Amino acid sequence: MKVLVCNIGSTSFKFRLFDFADGEAELASGGVDRIGSAGGTMTVRAGGREPAPRDCDCADHAQAVEACMAAMVDAGALPDAVALDAVAFKAVMGGEGPPVTRVDEDVLRRMEYFAPVAPAHNPPYVAAMRGFRGALPGTPLVAAFETGFHRTIPARRRLYACPPEWAESWGVRRYGFHGASLRYVAERTGELAPDARRVIACHLGGSSSVCAIRDGRSAATSMGFSAQSGLPQATRVGDFDPFALAVVARETGRGLDEMLEELGGRSGLAALSGTSGDMRDIENAATAGDERAAAAIDVYVTAVRDYVGAYLVELGGADALVFTGGIGQHSPRIRSRVCEGLTFAGIVLDAARNAAAEGECRVDAADSAAAIWVMPTNEELIVARQAAGLLSEDDEVSD
Repeated sequence: MKVLVCNIGSTSFKFRLFDFADGEAELASGGVDRIGSAGGTMTVRAGGREPAPRDCDCADHAQAVEACMAAMVDAGALPDAVALDAVAFKAVMGGEGPPVTRVDEDVLRRMEYFAPVAPAHNPPYVAAMRGFRGALPGTPLVAAFETGFHRTIPARRRLYACPPEWAESWGVRRYGFHGASLRYVAERTGELAPDARRVIACHLGGSSSVCAIRDGRSAATSMGFSAQSGLPQATRVGDFDPFALAVVARETGRGLDEMLEELGGRSGLAALSGTSGDMRDIENAATAGDERAAAAIDVYVTAVRDYVGAYLVELGGADALVFTGGIGQHSPRIRSRVCEGLTFAGIVLDAARNAAAEGECRVDAADSAAAIWVMPTNEELIVARQAAGLLSEDDEVSD
């Protein structure tokens, strides 16, 4: 079974092609950038070759899809476009619908309904899904929603203390995100340490969240109704009192949409630090003595530690603390700051191992009761597995 996994941005299209006929082989990967404007490039890697990017101006995602499909056929990764058994999407927000489902009009309508909750993700995904339906009308499309991993969170952690009809009529409740990454962490930790029943996963990157995992299932997560909530993000505010908007509106005359756009795209670590919001830039500025950058790191680390502390209580301790995501994998400084003073919980970082960490590795000290892992995630593989599993189930039912 050949499954193409798509990661869609507002102006980008990235993919990985897996073959489940013999294991989980990756046949090709690549993508197109600058969709909708001039100067776009396409890169398609297949057969162990790393070709140079080539010019590829695409007016929309549909053209990008067609260009990449043709390039994969030319590279020998596929005999033809119809050789695909499924196209799978790491979809973001679909409400309370099935967590893994074939894409149909009902799914697209639900994604459009929640577009204001995921403005940077749902609209381009809907456009790409419609483009694939036109380009490959006979190929099943599968949406694996990021919220699906968190369906096991108990109601006491999914409900807001708002009028019940808000949840019942409009779906206002805590959903959680980063599900593909966190599912990978749960499964991989289970393989590496089967006795690690209580895991706290820190997915730290441009978009960050913390998750409590019990027996491989999500028990709590920092993100709520939208991916704008929880920890401060690179350019998103994180947890924020909505009543502050009334004061800003009164003093500036600005409307709700304008303020939400600023909170969702021009806030977070970028606003606090005065940098791009990329933790590498923030750390460099802080090392050079920039007080705003140092304060941004303080705010970020404090938020991570707040959730780690809450989840130590939720789980009754931790058998493993896992760092993943761009920051989690590549910032010894942030890992060290997060782990400071956690000896009371049996979490002790080894400074030398932490500084030298590369790839998947442990960085806990010899006297640490909990394992501390640095773990690159593999979201696309998880989505491919989910799609293959769904189609296999459908085939069994049809038989």
